Amino acid sequence: MKRTNELIVALAVMAVIIVVTWGIYAVGDNMPGGVTPFSKDVYQLHNVILAVVTVIGVLVFTAMFTSIIVHRKSKGQEPAKFTHSTAAEITWTAIPVLILVIMAIPATGVLIDMEETGGADINIKVTGYQWLWQYEYLEDEIGFYSTLDRDSNAARQINSGVDVHTVENYLLEVDKRLIVPTDTKIRFLLTSGDVIHSWWVPELGWKRDAIPGMVNEAWTLIEEEGIYRGQCAELCGKDHGFMPIVVEAVSPSEYRQWVADRKAEQAAEAGDEPSEVQQITAADEPAHNADQG
Repeated sequence: MKRTNELIVALAVMAVIIVVTWGIYAVGDNMPGGVTPFSKDVYQLHNVILAVVTVIGVLVFTAMFTSIIVHRKSKGQEPAKFTHSTAAEITWTAIPVLILVIMAIPATGVLIDMEETGGADINIKVTGYQWLWQYEYLEDEIGFYSTLDRDSNAARQINSGVDVHTVENYLLEVDKRLIVPTDTKIRFLLTSGDVIHSWWVPELGWKRDAIPGMVNEAWTLIEEEGIYRGQCAELCGKDHGFMPIVVEAVSPSEYRQWVADRKAEQAAEAGDEPSEVQQITAADEPAHNADQG
């Protein structure tokens, strides 16, 4: 009868823990599956590890609460008298080690894949500044700065009078997006021009620190067209929360057209600069000659 009561209590406690745990997972936020092969591997690994530790947690808490309820002193329970058990010590050491080894095997494969940046079709240099990002497409020799868009920047000001809920993608939109092609391996070279930043887009499945004087590497291969948003994930000063990241993945043909258009814009901008400098120099020349006289 005593064993039957213990079993009933244990099953009841386990049922409660499972229901509560399931409810938390059902209504809570899980990490995104992402849109790259690597992010999907990370997501699958995350779910496997989460399942393992959940089962361990359910078993441990079931045993703990069952002992608390059934074997409490008020019910006349006498504590065990033994002080040592070699078999128990070997068991509770061997089982966790085995579990860790089983979890380490797939985790190691994912970590190795994370560092495999070779064979990239496109190389993009990302430089963090307080408080914006600079992107340079190394093969195509184009680049630009990306900063918080005007609507979000205006709304965030003290006493702006703007309801931030009316601003689309508040604090998650930029003036110039990072345009990349789908189904193309892209290597990112990340560094910083001032303090430590961290470039993070959840759907890509990784984040990398941008450190002054160092270059960190990462890669991605986006399989789905779309817009993917992220933020700086390293506290980098008073406006840390105002340097978002927006990656727009387009088809390879659209990307080639964008590169051509961007090159033309850069050429036009570069062509305008000498004339402006020449006009300023010519305007300042009389004053300069007068000073010399």
